[in-house]
Amino acid sequence: MAMAEPQGPKKGDKTKAPAEGRRGGWLSRIAPGVRGAFAKRETPENLWVKCPDTGEMIYRSDLEAALWVTPAGRHMRIGPEARFKFTFDDGAHEVLPTPPVVEDPLHFSDGKSYKDRLAAARKATGEQDAMAIAYGKVGGVDAVVLVQDFAFMGGSLGMAAGEGFIAAAEAAIKRQVPLVVFTAAGGARMQEGALSLMQMARTTLAINEMKDAGLPYVVVLTDPTTGGVTASYAMLGDVHLAEPGALIGFAGPRVIEQTIRETLPPGFQRSEYLVEKGMVDRVTPRKELPAVLGSILGTLMMGRALKAA
Repeated sequence: MAMAEPQGPKKGDKTKAPAEGRRGGWLSRIAPGVRGAFAKRETPENLWVKCPDTGEMIYRSDLEAALWVTPAGRHMRIGPEARFKFTFDDGAHEVLPTPPVVEDPLHFSDGKSYKDRLAAARKATGEQDAMAIAYGKVGGVDAVVLVQDFAFMGGSLGMAAGEGFIAAAEAAIKRQVPLVVFTAAGGARMQEGALSLMQMARTTLAINEMKDAGLPYVVVLTDPTTGGVTASYAMLGDVHLAEPGALIGFAGPRVIEQTIRETLPPGFQRSEYLVEKGMVDRVTPRKELPAVLGSILGTLMMGRALKAA
């Protein structure tokens, strides 16, 4: 017996065939928006941040409200945008340009080309290089602030960073205001060889120009500040502040221990240890930095203010 072939709806039949691909039950037909309201939502990957010291998971918005300082007191590394926001009065500031430089002058490659590393760092940070400059008021005092971003190739000192420092000093002299520098670096940028080392001398000359102009130069040492940066502009300030727990030194503790074959004292090369040894003037928590900087800059500029009056 042959099977009857399937027939479509007869002419005049009001029954409609179900639309192809239609999904959902009666609720989706009478209230189409309801189904989407109960759809599964993905949790953002960066919603929580792990404390490096305790392993505690911290809600990101809480950490931002605490200026990126964990409940355990760890002052986490932050970039220029956040630093400017925390430092300037009400976060108001004018971003100043950094001069362009010749890229990859040595055509360097260590398995990956220097140009590719620069491109990756720029994509990750949104910055052209390790230095960012801004102008505004800090504690009511006009100032130029330079921030070194450790997220950009370890904040390494290369030609662009050196030019950025010089541009910040020139901007301060032009405006007759103090210069505040937040340092964070692993040292010189090896991809630029001797051209990188030359920036130590060039930044020192820029500081001398600040001193000749009678303008304050204040350094805030953040974690970490090491290598050629420590050996140059990081240690040439009129006043040296440091965030709690910051690693500050030239060579790392492990290298020193292997060289001298001795165990280093607890807290060696940390902010608190260096205050005791006179290398740092004061350890200042991040939330107190704007007020402390404003007080220092106001005091150092007092003579100019009285002379102008």
